[in-house]
Amino acid sequence: MKTNDYVKYMTQEIIKYMNTPRDERKEHKQEKLQTKPPFSQRLFGVLPFGFSMMLKKRKRHRQK
Repeated sequence: MKTNDYVKYMTQEIIKYMNTPRDERKEHKQEKLQTKPPFSQRLFGVLPFGFSMMLKKRKRHRQK
């Protein structure tokens, strides 16, 4: 990708962003924040989730 193409692409994206209404941008940002995975998953992937599931299963099994 040449520099000229990159500048053209960035200009198009900025104009597209500026042409969207402010309310729509805020809604999009809120949706993005709500669908964001938990912090531990973002850092370490699925391993913390699997480990927590394993601990919960053990805890339920011991209670029975």
